[in-house]
Amino acid sequence: MRSLIIAAAFALSVGGAHAAACKVEAANKKLAGAALNSFMTKCENDAKAMCEKSAADKKLAGAAKDSHIKKCVNDAVGS
Repeated sequence: MRSLIIAAAFALSVGGAHAAACKVEAANKKLAGAALNSFMTKCENDAKAMCEKSAADKKLAGAAKDSHIKKCVNDAVGS
């Protein structure tokens, strides 16, 4: 329960697009097989777009931008 609350708090701080980490949300929906793959692909793409926008808003470039995007996507996906 505590990890779900932490994931929700993080999602709200990163942006409203992800109510929880992708993996947590997929588990809550009890997805498997092709449905899980499709959901994870869409969720990762959405997270990457959100993180790229965040990097642009912060005016990051080069290694700082790459690092920010990588961490942001990993946090949003739940890796």
